[in-house]
Formats: sequence, structure tokens, C-alpha cells
Amino acid sequence: MAKRGWSYYESYWPRYEPTRPIEVKDGIKAKSQRGEFVKNWWADRWIGALTLLMDPGRLSRGRSYARRGQVIEINIAPGHVTSRVQGSRPTPYKVNIRLKPLDDSQWNQVFDALAEQAIFAAQLLNGEMPPDIEQVFEAVKVPLFPTSKGDLQTECSCPDWANPCKHIAAVYYLLGERFDEDPFLLFELRGRSKEMIAAALRERRAQELEEAGEMPSTFEAVEAVQASALGECLDRYWALNAEVADLALNISYPQVGMALLKRLGVPDFLEEGFAALMARIYDGVTSRALEVAFADSARPE
Repeated sequence: MAKRGWSYYESYWPRYEPTRPIEVKDGIKAKSQRGEFVKNWWADRWIGALTLLMDPGRLSRGRSYARRGQVIEINIAPGHVTSRVQGSRPTPYKVNIRLKPLDDSQWNQVFDALAEQAIFAAQLLNGEMPPDIEQVFEAVKVPLFPTSKGDLQTECSCPDWANPCKHIAAVYYLLGERFDEDPFLLFELRGRSKEMIAAALRERRAQELEEAGEMPSTFEAVEAVQASALGECLDRYWALNAEVADLALNISYPQVGMALLKRLGVPDFLEEGFAALMARIYDGVTSRALEVAFADSARPE
């Protein structure tokens, strides 16, 4: 019979002797200082994968390291993350995290499946992470997140022989925050950048149009139009010509708010609340534009 308070991790790993890490002045400090570490489902799935591989004690200390700013740097490359973490010794520890990149065949299966779902392709091209995209990966039997120890290889130069250790956990948590802000970094870790994904989806879309006999317009295919010089038509600049008299317009809120900002991301030099501030500004501008547009259309001739 197991004694009270016994746990698998306490009996398997040597007893942990607490040490105080050396403070880092300009470390990467987690934005989350309490409560939930990430907001979006894909980042939560990433962190959830780590909880299956670590004992709760080291996981908690890694979370504390991330919030204290003990991680000095993080470098992300396809399939590989390198980092340095300051512990209790003068020399920072070197951390390596490897997630096996998907091969060309696997990515092609994913792209084909995504291209069949128009909404998924549109959201990805707009810089958004579709909420059900993991199902697409599962349908073609291609892993997006690590599901076992074999999917994730980690190593640290610290003396703790447990792997993953708290230093690896600290980096892993901060990666979750990076993925929270830019989900395409997760794809990059699997071997494809945002630009490569967009190019592959556009290529498949062009192939579909070609097969359907609906080739997209090109610059050479556009017929030249004779137009008057601007100075000659200033008096009628805002007037509509007969060609657009029957043009149907749908004036409404955009289907995707702040599409350009979401596509390009918030620059690192701007403050954390920039996106929320811009959301209010965009909403105010849109509301005012709709108000003016419908007010003008309601005026008597």
C-alpha cells in the first residue's frame, strides 16, 4: 500500500534541492504573471503536451523561471529551438528543443486537405488560425502538436539529469506565448513558414481555377482604358458614370476585423495594448463610415 503523500515522480526522481537562480536584468519575461499562461487554443495545446512529459514540480519551477525572466534568448528555426537560460551557476545553460519537421509528402497532404476547405484556406491566407485546423492534420494522419516523447527531443546543459528539466520547461512556456501571438511560428517549427504556406495554397487555388476554365486575371489580360487627365475632370470627380450605375455594393462591417494587422502582426517595438487600442479605433471608424454612408443614401435628391 502506497504511503500517504507518495507520488510516482518523488519516488522515481532524486529529491530536488532548491537553489536560487542568478537574476537576469534583460531576460525574456513572460507576459502572464499569474493564472493561465496562454489565451488561444493552439498555444494551450502546445503547453498541454509538455504536462504529459514532466513531473509537476519541475513544471512549476519552469513556469516560475519564465515569469522571472531567467530565459536570456530564444531562437526558432525549422524543427529546432535553441535558447540560453540563467540558473544558479554563473554560466547560462544551453537548451535545445527539437520537433521533427514534416516532410514534403506530409505537407502536400496537409495543403491538399486545406485547399479542399475554402474557409480554412481563406483564414490562413488572411493570417488567422482556423479553430478546427487540427482536425485537418488528424484526417491525413500528420501530427501538428507533439503527442509523445518521441515527437519532442529536448536537452539542457544543466546538472539535473531529469529531462525535460525546469530550464527546458521555461523555454517551452515562452514558446507557448510566442505561438499565442503568432500561430504560424508553430508551422515554421514544423518546417513551413507563413509565406510558404500562402504560396502553396495560392498555387492549388490557381490549379483549381485552371481546371475549371476560370483563369485569374493577369496584367497582360487587362484591357487598356482611355481616361481623361485628372485636371480635366475635377468638376465631376465624385460622380458615377453609367457603367457603375447598377453596381451592387454591400456596405457593412468587414468579415474579418483588422485583417491587415492580423496578417502582418504587431511590431515588437509597440506596446502590448496596441492591438486592443487599434481594435477600438477600427470599430469607431467603421461605425462612423457606415453612419455617413447610409445617411448620404437616405438624403432626398
